[in-house]
Amino acid sequence: MNLANKITLLRIILIPIFMIFMLVPFSMGEVHLLNQTIPTAHFIGASIFLIASATDWLDGYVARKYDMITNFGKFLDPLADKILVTAALISLVQLQMAPAWIVIVILSREFAVTGIRLIAAGEGEVIAASDLAKWKTAAQIVAIAVLLFYNIPFSLISFPFGDIMLWIALLLTVLSGFDYFWKSKEIILSSK
Repeated sequence: MNLANKITLLRIILIPIFMIFMLVPFSMGEVHLLNQTIPTAHFIGASIFLIASATDWLDGYVARKYDMITNFGKFLDPLADKILVTAALISLVQLQMAPAWIVIVILSREFAVTGIRLIAAGEGEVIAASDLAKWKTAAQIVAIAVLLFYNIPFSLISFPFGDIMLWIALLLTVLSGFDYFWKSKEIILSSK
């Protein structure tokens, strides 16, 4: 177990801690940011989400820089990303901060692409993340983070930046899903 894989495991360990702070009704008071208030437990949970999201960049950087790329890491890293995003999106629905239908579309795409990757792996092919998929992931992380932080600082000017980013994430999610299906159509049609 190299350092890059340990960082990925840290991301997985942070997920239930994040969910506890977001979903368990703690009475911890409120944090005041820029004349806005956010429950302290949610502030802690949102901060944990940011830390966990940063480990995605960090583990990839460490793996490439120190030649620590392993098959285990190739499997675990995208799995950790999907679990983190899934946990965050479901938490946002539970907290009534994101529409369930948008979350269902996003998660459906994630499962569908995972299925395509499994079919490809069975055929001995590896499907790398496209640039569009990387933009999709970035948009999802930004949308989730802003919504978890109650749209601060944009709430000061009543600008729904978090909601707009969620719509952008939805659009990129759908487009990148179609892109995966299109580029993988031969693999899908030839699988037995």
